[in-house]
Amino acid sequence: MQRQLRKVDAAVATAPEWIKYPERGSRLAMRLAAWLMLALGRPVARLLLYPICAYFVVFSRRARKASAGYLRRVLGRQPGARDVFRHYHTFASTIQDRVYLLASRCARLDVSVSAPAPTLELLRRGGCILLGSHLGSFEVLRARAAADGLPPLNPLVYRDNAEKLNSVLRGLDPELESRIIALGSGESLLRVHECLARGELVGMLGDRAWRNERTCSCEFLGAPANFPLGPLLTAGLLGSPMVLFFGLYLGGRRYEMRLEPFADAIVLDARDREASVRPWVERYARRLEHHCRLAPYNWFNFYDFWA
Repeated sequence: MQRQLRKVDAAVATAPEWIKYPERGSRLAMRLAAWLMLALGRPVARLLLYPICAYFVVFSRRARKASAGYLRRVLGRQPGARDVFRHYHTFASTIQDRVYLLASRCARLDVSVSAPAPTLELLRRGGCILLGSHLGSFEVLRARAAADGLPPLNPLVYRDNAEKLNSVLRGLDPELESRIIALGSGESLLRVHECLARGELVGMLGDRAWRNERTCSCEFLGAPANFPLGPLLTAGLLGSPMVLFFGLYLGGRRYEMRLEPFADAIVLDARDREASVRPWVERYARRLEHHCRLAPYNWFNFYDFWA
């Protein structure tokens, strides 16, 4: 088992284009922004998002172009400047709310949960992988899991991306640091195995390929796009059940956590593991597309996903 997991880790080597995008803003400015948000409170701090988003819309040409390209596909029309601004503002709103969630100031947020009873029971038992995406807020899931008495949630993430922002956010909740599993390290999937064996939860995102990870092409919003095989291969190797999650931001202080049963077990064919998981990746892409259409301004991949 350990040799198999290390083989999956070893597939992470060459950075894809999105990882090479430079992170904008200084760490000092981000710390100041977080301090202001906590000092001013959410209603007042919300007003700061308008000039911040206007700045980034004007000066991030490549991300602005990617936003317009995605919105054109998901909305089925040519997006205007207001659509692109709303996309940026939705993203900024979820980042701001991460500050309050990590600082345990989430009383003002209204988070509803939509999930079948058997799925909630599965999560309470633990030993399960939650598969999400860059749609909405992951932090809402972590905060809600803790509030509902679910087993600890361990996020499997690529730490080098947006490291300045993430270091500021981790400083608000030191316990989060111990839960993070760094994707791409030699022991990352062994740590996933250990967490699941203890009856904990592991969170993964399935809409970005990490380095030279194997992918398969799926129809997504009207055109082929590459999705990583890694999360589904991991679930198959570990024999873990998998649940989909989407933490949709609905505007104002409202979020909806959508949880869907996905796989009781992914059975891998030893002769061709990749062929075994391709139908599951295609199913994941269809569910992601469904939720993108439900909440089109919630998808936060600001690069050309179809390139």
